[in-house]
Amino acid sequence: MEKKLANPAPLGLMGFAMTTILLNIHNMGFFPISATIISMGIFYGGLAQVIVGIMEFKKGNSFGTTAFTSYGLFWISLVAIWLLPEMGFTKAEASDPAFLGWYLFIWGVFSFFMWLGTWGKGKVMPFVFLTVTLLFLLLAVHNWLHGTCIGHIIGIIAGVVGVICGSSAFYLSMAELLEEVKGKKFLPY
Repeated sequence: MEKKLANPAPLGLMGFAMTTILLNIHNMGFFPISATIISMGIFYGGLAQVIVGIMEFKKGNSFGTTAFTSYGLFWISLVAIWLLPEMGFTKAEASDPAFLGWYLFIWGVFSFFMWLGTWGKGKVMPFVFLTVTLLFLLLAVHNWLHGTCIGHIIGIIAGVVGVICGSSAFYLSMAELLEEVKGKKFLPY
């Protein structure tokens, strides 16, 4: 009997999608950081993607392992950046916006190289990775220009790009899931 493993990618994509959309609604200025975003960052954006990355490893998918595990740990580390100073850890001072900009820039560079790995994999997956690259770079500039009018505007633009990025990952997740459920391509991707 052949043992078939489920495709974990729709779960990981949805964890990325929903958490990214929520955080970027904040970045557009509609809501403050709250328990909603923090909880999604720890559990669905973070833990769920790490689990999916491990499942992709079991399937032999190095790209999926690297992407899902890395972005899951991004969410967990971002929440830690927000919470550790609030929890009284003496070595965990609040991050200087310029240094946070470098943290986001490094994630943008990582995302750029992951984007290169998506070429030839349909249209939506490269779009997700291109927009997440742009998102990280815009957020880096936003933090480098913290406290300025231009920095504020770039933060709002980053929020719009983030909602588009998250929405495209949401679509890709559903396209992959529905293809498996229906046994045929249901949504183009």
